[in-house]
Amino acid sequence: METINEIQDEIIEEFSGFDDWMDKYQLLIDLGNEQEPLDEQYKIESNLIDGCQSRVWLQADYEASPDPSRGGVIRFRAESDALIVKGIVALLIRVLSGHTPQEILDADLYFIDAIGLKEHLSPTRSNGLLAMVKQMRMYALAFSAK
Repeated sequence: METINEIQDEIIEEFSGFDDWMDKYQLLIDLGNEQEPLDEQYKIESNLIDGCQSRVWLQADYEASPDPSRGGVIRFRAESDALIVKGIVALLIRVLSGHTPQEILDADLYFIDAIGLKEHLSPTRSNGLLAMVKQMRMYALAFSAK
């Protein structure tokens, strides 16, 4: 099982192959398109993330870990009606999904700055990104209390 930081390092590596931001946006769009669509039953009001300009649905499920010594892990699934946002949420899911609530709460998401995401997003998209991270941490907090 890869750690959150190992996954972040892989993402940084993938993005460092591109100098041009148009290519990086294309990579984000591709990542978003590769993501499995969210089941219609989860596209509900309570799964919509506040603070996003586009619509983003986030579904979190608490499951038993393949490694029982780790306790339960959270599986995230999401979808957005905006291509770039879909790519961003795909990255967040890749980094955080399948980890324990505590690992998610302790995670320092340095890849966002390292790939230059913050500085190349509009302020509204940047706020949306923060809202997504905050929501994922809220789920982690809720599941860790169980």
